[in-house]
Amino acid sequence: MTLTTSPTTPIAPTLPTETERTPASLDRSALNPSGYWGHWQNVNSTVMIEHSRSWMERLGWVDNFRAAADGTLPERRRGREFTDSDVYKLIEAMSWELGRKPADARLRAERDDLVRVVAAAQEPDGYLNTMFGRAGQSPRYSDLEWGHELYDYGHLLQAAVAATRVDGPGLLLDVARAAADHIVTTFGDAGDQRYCGHPNIEPALVEFGRLTEDEKYVRQAERFVERRGSGRLSGGEMGQEYFQDLTPVRETLALHGHAVRALYLAAGAVDVAVEQGDHELLRTLERQWEHTVRRRTHVTGGMGSRHTGEAFGDDWELSPDRAYCETCAGVGSIMFSWRLYLATGDQRYNDLIERTLFNIIATSPAPDGHSFFYSNPLQQRVEGEPIDIDTPSVRSATSERAPWFDVSCCPPNVSRTLAVLSTYAVTSSASEVQIVQYASGTWTVDVDGGPVTFRVETDYPRSGTVTVVVEDAPAAGVTISVRVPSWAGTPLVHVEGSAVAITAERSTEFNGVVSGDTLQVTFDMRPRFIGPAPQVDALRGCLAVEQGPRVFALEGIDLPAGYDIADIEIDPAADLATVGPDLIEARGWARSDDPAAGWPYATQEPAHDDAVPVRLLLRPYAHWGERGRTTMRVWLPVIA
Repeated sequence: MTLTTSPTTPIAPTLPTETERTPASLDRSALNPSGYWGHWQNVNSTVMIEHSRSWMERLGWVDNFRAAADGTLPERRRGREFTDSDVYKLIEAMSWELGRKPADARLRAERDDLVRVVAAAQEPDGYLNTMFGRAGQSPRYSDLEWGHELYDYGHLLQAAVAATRVDGPGLLLDVARAAADHIVTTFGDAGDQRYCGHPNIEPALVEFGRLTEDEKYVRQAERFVERRGSGRLSGGEMGQEYFQDLTPVRETLALHGHAVRALYLAAGAVDVAVEQGDHELLRTLERQWEHTVRRRTHVTGGMGSRHTGEAFGDDWELSPDRAYCETCAGVGSIMFSWRLYLATGDQRYNDLIERTLFNIIATSPAPDGHSFFYSNPLQQRVEGEPIDIDTPSVRSATSERAPWFDVSCCPPNVSRTLAVLSTYAVTSSASEVQIVQYASGTWTVDVDGGPVTFRVETDYPRSGTVTVVVEDAPAAGVTISVRVPSWAGTPLVHVEGSAVAITAERSTEFNGVVSGDTLQVTFDMRPRFIGPAPQVDALRGCLAVEQGPRVFALEGIDLPAGYDIADIEIDPAADLATVGPDLIEARGWARSDDPAAGWPYATQEPAHDDAVPVRLLLRPYAHWGERGRTTMRVWLPVIA
């Protein structure tokens, strides 16, 4: 088998794109453990991964594979139909962590044991699933709408890509190759013309094709993308829109239906477009992204406005209290945007990635890594019921993170994302290095003149200063560009050395950079009010507060006694003030409800004579709920 030599990273396009961006490699980059994202990587590697493994063992999700191997599965299987995928995501996260920490013997032993357990369950023809296909179970592929078989394979292939890029060929690659060949045989041109109700096989097949240099896997991904929207899936009570089966990908104007499904499909379609040189398809996906971000995305970067179907809503349907914004949709959004950036070089995509990282990915896990939010609403009207720490949650609306869920796609999804964050921060092309996310750490990338090694020093997002110290660069010099976020305005720039800085609309370019140069940009991190587009009905008359890339929220736990989150109005005429590392002070008014007032509607606005001035303390949305059950609000009404 021929394997490509590519960066140790989840995404490694093999064909030249319009801008030829190459992601940084995991084995040539490292985040500083004391930095914002380096801290999260440490929590992930020391707590979250083991937490997920423990729950999967406890609930029998790993044991399903053991039962499949010894022939007792129909009597012993536990968990939902898609739990195989969560085991695969865990293996992927473990593998990427081994790319960061190859000497971690305990993690390697646990990962390798899981791989052996999975491999023993595979059928001779490559089929691998613990829910279908055996005596006493439903036949293979008898429920493509809800069975998740191909979706599960997608996570298997992605785990194999991770393990192989980190360690080289091994058992998991053999398992994945057999499964991928089975898929091509079963669903190829002469085979079953259907597709999975939950996309994910599409990006996985493309990346597996990139890894193995085998075009047949890319071609199969293309088949799945092109078939989607032909109405082969029975919509049932959710309808075909839920499955992205209402219109073909090329005719779709905006992402719709189940948000995670839509985003995974879009990511896979970008991969297909890049590998097949399909510029028309790529432009279609860019337009879908633009429409979705403009009209169907929350200020946090969250996607999915409906609890029913975990789905996108209509244009401008962005109610804060009913926002679903599943954590996995945040992961899917990053997957989609990252692929579009690599294909086009457009920094808009990195702006959304940044917003999603700081306000969705960082929001889900608790600081100790032992519990998670599944959905991420922008308003919590009631505290909700206490979480039972010994029982998987059913994703009920509460202000507490849960240790585990009956559907636990999100925790391992967060883990596999955190493990590779250094690869999302830096890219390179022939003569340029692009710093697109800000994190303290070190990177080495290659340009035509040779390797470039640099370290980034920053306390971002608490500070807006980003310093780049160039340790090694070609003698002829290199260009290093630093993304300028859309919220930042023109940064302050400082150079120590021979480089020349030029600030454009979306980046600051340092030209002629050589070894020993120090480059610095400082972004304006003063807190600011932001308002919604007038078409967003649910947010009219409201403002939110941001600082840098982070959205801030008001929690009921910080209100004066006797007041509810619904009683508060904010005063935009009063300046916002930073009063702590993660604390913004605002001014507003509070007005208690009178239970005896009766009917809540009147012919004119009530007077504000009963409103009292209050000091409001807002904290990063990512930290809400960390101090106990509470109410919360991002969008605050403006005092009339």
